[in-house]
Amino acid sequence: MKIALISPIAWRTPPRHYGPWENIASLICEGLIKKGIDVTLFATADSITAGELCAICPRGYEEDETVEPKVFECLHISEVFDRADEFDLIHNNFDFLPLTYSGLVNTPVLTTIHGFSSPAILPVYEKYNRKTHYVSISNSDRSEKLDYIATIYHGLNLEQFTFKKEAGNYLLFFGRIHPDKGAKEAIEIAKLSGKKLIMAGIIQDQDYFDKEISVHFSENITYIGSVGPEKRDELLGGAYALLHPIFFAEPFGLSVVEAMACGTPVIAFNKGSMPELIDDGKNGFIVSNVKEAVNAVGKISQIDRQCCRSTVEKRFSVEIMVDNYIEIYKQILDMSKGIDLRKNDKMQLR
Repeated sequence: MKIALISPIAWRTPPRHYGPWENIASLICEGLIKKGIDVTLFATADSITAGELCAICPRGYEEDETVEPKVFECLHISEVFDRADEFDLIHNNFDFLPLTYSGLVNTPVLTTIHGFSSPAILPVYEKYNRKTHYVSISNSDRSEKLDYIATIYHGLNLEQFTFKKEAGNYLLFFGRIHPDKGAKEAIEIAKLSGKKLIMAGIIQDQDYFDKEISVHFSENITYIGSVGPEKRDELLGGAYALLHPIFFAEPFGLSVVEAMACGTPVIAFNKGSMPELIDDGKNGFIVSNVKEAVNAVGKISQIDRQCCRSTVEKRFSVEIMVDNYIEIYKQILDMSKGIDLRKNDKMQLR
């Protein structure tokens, strides 16, 4: 089986610090290679893989302002489809744009839908619905207008996350500094709880950061910027709890399972995929507002940190994710025999 795996080109694959889609693309790629599958990774030229790397874009456009995004997106994607006959299947992790090339080739295309940035992009997915194949990353992130072959949750390389049996003494906000992520509410929760708060992540809304976030910085509220894998492991493992007071229907929530992999419970607002990731009262708490979150902070000591780690081992490992994708690849290739295995229900693998 020969797979062409398309990664985004906003950041390096795997990312140095931020780049969730690139991170998952890398984990899938390297996991497939370990299973003996021939994979060509289409990513930026500075990307790292044990497989073959095909690169048109020199560096991620978020890391190098001389890289024109639209130009290199077109060159990047067209390179994949120019070589389509070399592969048994194209696995797209690049959102909707590659779908517009899919009708020009005979090679089947599987798209992992990492989320819908806007309802405005749905017409593209609708046009290629049942002409290509879609995987959702949570049941909550499915569109009723589309058919899916499966839901496959993201997986983690557990070797990158150190289990910490003992809880730390600070709360952690780990994500984009943006109103959607509830950075302001995390500060409010920490203050009302009387706990120190460490904030880490890229600034996506500078005005919001300047007016609503940085004005609260003190000895107890600190911001350390975006961090790489080693610092991420240290921060997540050393936290008392991860605060995830989101205000949007998050498709998955990597930081949630990353925290649990380190043994750290999560307090999250009840949005999007959170009920699929968090077993309320066992590996964290699902709440509706700041007041409930503050109450949950007071109950964190009731959570068994080993239960948090076990959740990830049983449900969100990279091995489970990769095995599920291999099963889907086989199903798609079998469809050439006239068997259509796509379902419009919430089919889910392991």
